Amino acid sequence: MPGQTAAPQSLRERKKQRTRQDLAESALRLFNEHGYDATTLDELVESVQVSKRTFFRYFGSKEAVALAAEAELWDAYLDAVDRRALDGETLATLRDALVEATGNLPGDWPERLFRTRALMGRTPELRAASMMLAAETQDRLIATLAPRLGIDARDLRLRLAVEIALGAYRCGAKDWISDRKRGGRKVLADRIRAAFDAVPGATSLAGSTTSPTART
Repeated sequence: MPGQTAAPQSLRERKKQRTRQDLAESALRLFNEHGYDATTLDELVESVQVSKRTFFRYFGSKEAVALAAEAELWDAYLDAVDRRALDGETLATLRDALVEATGNLPGDWPERLFRTRALMGRTPELRAASMMLAAETQDRLIATLAPRLGIDARDLRLRLAVEIALGAYRCGAKDWISDRKRGGRKVLADRIRAAFDAVPGATSLAGSTTSPTART
């Protein structure tokens, strides 16, 4: 519930979290240094000194560990949405929850996201996997919000609101990543807010009645 203090993690939980983080960080390093396809799972688990069996307790595939930073964001986003009261515009709730999620992730998360997106730019299969992960997140958001709003999950308004929210994230993140002076999570949050703020203008965007080929 909102305002509730999380229980302290046990030593076992902290060790599990550390192993997961070590695998994700080592994977990003190896994939960026040697290439995603050229790096084997054997090399990855050896770099962290764990077994393949241990690896598969945390990640279902190489794609999953490569996209760990994105998965962390989506899990944090779902949690932030779930904890928020739906007492205003749904799109505003989705925006505020997304900004909150980016602010609550571990300190090195923005840099890991940047390196993940850089790797995706060179790896088509990871771009496809990222799109699938976003689609799954969209379905999870709809399933979470529909009963709380008292509407059917097939309601076009809700589906469009979630689609717009994820599109605003993609646009904001792309602007942040393309700026070599991108800064940290505050700048990312500002870019995400700016993308949401641009939505009304995007829906009313209109062009000239004269086609480009007709101009002299």
